[in-house]
Amino acid sequence: MYHARFHGSHYEIGFRWGSQLATHGNYILNNIPFPVTEDRVRFAEDCLPIYEEFFPEIVDEIKGIADGQSCDVKLLQGLLFSIYAMPPACQCSCFAVSNENTILFGRNSDFLTDIEKSNLNVIYRFSSGSFSFTGNTTAFVQMEDGVNEKGLAVGLTSVYPPFIRPGMNAGFLLRFFLEKCSSVDEVMYYLNRLPISSAQTFTVADVSGNVAVLESCCNKVVEVRSSKEDPYVCATNQFHSAELSSLNNRKIDDWQAETRYHTLVNFLDAHAKDISLEKAERLLRGEYGFLSQYDRSTGKDTVWSVLYDLKHHKIYRSEKNPNRTDYEIDKRFLF
Repeated sequence: MYHARFHGSHYEIGFRWGSQLATHGNYILNNIPFPVTEDRVRFAEDCLPIYEEFFPEIVDEIKGIADGQSCDVKLLQGLLFSIYAMPPACQCSCFAVSNENTILFGRNSDFLTDIEKSNLNVIYRFSSGSFSFTGNTTAFVQMEDGVNEKGLAVGLTSVYPPFIRPGMNAGFLLRFFLEKCSSVDEVMYYLNRLPISSAQTFTVADVSGNVAVLESCCNKVVEVRSSKEDPYVCATNQFHSAELSSLNNRKIDDWQAETRYHTLVNFLDAHAKDISLEKAERLLRGEYGFLSQYDRSTGKDTVWSVLYDLKHHKIYRSEKNPNRTDYEIDKRFLF
């Protein structure tokens, strides 16, 4: 996992990053695992006005990367705006617990081993207009989990979309939440107002102890909250709300999403009220059921695992499969 620190305006951040990569002979469009097709470019062109209206800063950052790489910005947009929608990727597991003693957010990122060396941990500090945050991603610019300076933690799991339309995809929605929101309620407010292109869940937690799973697709957002009796939420790669579960596609390879979901539910039903950091780590390692025990020879694995301890303002991360790599505390970002 690479570690990068960014500061300045969005365009400056993008230009420096793109230029730095180019200086070392690393050209993004030459290193992606799928072609940027005409369909992707056309879809991105339809999405662009939405990003320009609701998240213009991210358009500036992508323009900066393109200028730094001396490449066509439309191709970068075709790559980035279409991810999670064309085609989707269905893996990863999230949970959040809030009880009298702790507020914990945990996530396993499951992805292809062929590109795990390009996974990024980032720290963004902006010159104006956005909250600082640290996050993790298998791509760039988009984020898949993170925590911001206000103590808001968010993680996504993708769901195979029954349909798509121009809008903001999962990775950019999550990035928007980290930059613009300080609470679960604010995330819910924006998710109900932003055009959405893909299907996904967002597991969200804040320092006040609010936790929720937000299931969402192009035309519906469903909020699932914890309760005093069940002080947790969790998600994998299927919808579980009554409103959206009928949209699940059971024919795709979702990397044992239901098995992972039941591992989370069964453990959290029994232990959410007294969960400790150690138990959370053991859960993500798969010691209480299947969660990260992939056969690497198939090209699949858990490529990082993270715990955000919101009550004690600490970050713990395993930068490979937590079965083989211990969690280490990250003290570089304070929240």
